Amino acid sequence: MSSLSFFCDLAEATTPLPHFWEHTVGSDHAPVTLRADWQAQLQRAHRELGFQHVRFHGLLSDDFRLVVGNRNEHFYSFFNCDQVFDFLLSIGMRPFVELSFMPMALASGTKTVFNYEANITPPRDYRQWSNLIEALVAHCVERYGINEVKEWFFEVWNEPNLSYFWSGTQRDYFKLYRHTAETIKSIDALLRVGGPATARSEWIEDFVNFCDRNELPADFITTHYYPTDGFEKVKDTEEQLFKSQRGIMRQVAEDTKRYAAGRPVYYTEWNASSDARNPLHDEPYTAAFAASTIMEANGLVQGYSFWTFSDIFEEHYFPSTPFHGGFGLMNLHGIPKPVYRAFELLHDLGNEQSLVDGLHETVDCSLIQKESSLSVLLTNHTTPGHSIETEQIEVRLDHAREPVAAYTKRIDQEHANPKPLWVEMGQPEYLHRKQVEQLEEASQMRTEKQRFTYREGVLSLKTSLPPHAVAAITLEFKPKTTANP
Repeated sequence: MSSLSFFCDLAEATTPLPHFWEHTVGSDHAPVTLRADWQAQLQRAHRELGFQHVRFHGLLSDDFRLVVGNRNEHFYSFFNCDQVFDFLLSIGMRPFVELSFMPMALASGTKTVFNYEANITPPRDYRQWSNLIEALVAHCVERYGINEVKEWFFEVWNEPNLSYFWSGTQRDYFKLYRHTAETIKSIDALLRVGGPATARSEWIEDFVNFCDRNELPADFITTHYYPTDGFEKVKDTEEQLFKSQRGIMRQVAEDTKRYAAGRPVYYTEWNASSDARNPLHDEPYTAAFAASTIMEANGLVQGYSFWTFSDIFEEHYFPSTPFHGGFGLMNLHGIPKPVYRAFELLHDLGNEQSLVDGLHETVDCSLIQKESSLSVLLTNHTTPGHSIETEQIEVRLDHAREPVAAYTKRIDQEHANPKPLWVEMGQPEYLHRKQVEQLEEASQMRTEKQRFTYREGVLSLKTSLPPHAVAAITLEFKPKTTANP
């Protein structure tokens, strides 16, 4: 166990910390949005974590029944679409509309992906595709009004740079984007459309150049990145993560911001890995990864959409095991995982960040201020295979006021971590109500009293942080009083 120090002068100017990670959160595909449990979990995530938009696949796929019929004769049905959009608006959220995949009636081929057989081929007739986009977007404007729909985001396709999701070429995708963007803007210039929605943060420069050359609108840039990207051929998950680089998420986001040439950037997928069944997704590891990654992305992106908010997810199969390594912040039963609690800590942060001096290979320290409180956010994280140990940490704050209260909330192997209790239960595949209640209780964060020393404007905090852990130390102060003139 080693010790390290961080220092902050509270008299120095702060920088903004917009809660960009709350802009959007990911989900599975359109039909699950009609499930009562999905809706209940999303409403909780919105209420407790602050998410404002939700993004999901397959709005146009056949299993959502938006296009009904065959290539000789078909019609549009917006009933299911209305159901989900109505629900989102009713709880104070909005859709981040991913325009995918190809309805079979419009498709040029039969190649599909996932168990719900989403067609990934270009349209047979781009005029028919434009007609569909026009009908859908015009319907939304008519139903909800332009003042509402202009706040939405229309994203063209999903990961067209992967043959897994797009059977065409880059040129084919650019053609699809052209027809989509021109159609949407013909309805109202205030509507927002963007792309290229690529995996691995690819095609950004090519996409921007294409739009500039052709004077096409691109109101925002979207892309995806996972720290394991580039190692798909390595079968062993631990080996993938061993090869991933700590800090790679920030490096990639910096490149994307540069290529975007001033356009807003939205990462519409990211997580600790791209493996839908990775045990680390259920562990404190992902909580520490998420918290440190988000703080590193400040100033680079306008939105950072975690994939996904729930384990209600059926791309390849529908699981029944409560902790199976799914992407979600919550498991199938709505039990928060450690990473959910990390987002909860982040949601409670203020909007003004102070500069902190101090460097360490695994520990990061951020200080965020509110009007009458501040939080010191600590993470201890690295990728598997790299050295990490429990650290003794001291944080010194100059020009501080004396706190009236100080407390800590933790996420680690022993705190806000329900999976060990499930293992202790014998790893039941199907939970009874009492077990769900017990696991929900085990997921809660506890408030610990935090010791501090204070003398003549200098405040000192000491704590320890085990590997792959998050801690938030909150200091509360008496509100500043303003003298009467």
